[in-house]
Amino acid sequence: MTGVVDDIVLSNVGPGPDPLALADLTVPVAPADPTTTDAVEPAHDALVLLLHRDHHAGQCRRQVRAVADRYDEFRERGCQIVSVVPEPRSRVQEWQDRYELPFPLCADPDTTVGDHFEQPIRFGTLGEQFDLVGRMPTAIVFDVPRVNELEVVATYRGRTTMDRPEIDALLATVEQRT
Repeated sequence: MTGVVDDIVLSNVGPGPDPLALADLTVPVAPADPTTTDAVEPAHDALVLLLHRDHHAGQCRRQVRAVADRYDEFRERGCQIVSVVPEPRSRVQEWQDRYELPFPLCADPDTTVGDHFEQPIRFGTLGEQFDLVGRMPTAIVFDVPRVNELEVVATYRGRTTMDRPEIDALLATVEQRT
């Protein structure tokens, strides 16, 4: 899926702009040394979007801490991480205050992003009412082909609360595609 991402804007409590528009992550930057090239380079070659289950989900908390521990490996590959929690800003701010994550951490209380990218929900109406029960973890790896466009190159949709990709698998996917 390649698509324009102008309409995805989230409240960000982590590093980076607030609000955070995913399209902003595709904007090119001027070359560091204009004597070597006239071409502009994208700010990021790839983006990993982590869609979490709930503010209380221990596995999601462990995942963001583990990704933070290895964030430099993503940056070395030109990749930006963005974590999205389906909660109000105040609850997501608790994560940032506690874990001091080095990447954008966004609140999505209306589950707009999860719905847009078809984050799985189990248990029907019950799962829709209670994210902790029904919402499954999702990781999406995007290539950045041009300004305002993200191309989905890999999607991992969990089937259980524990089902999420290993960090090494995410890094390998980013490295293969960028």
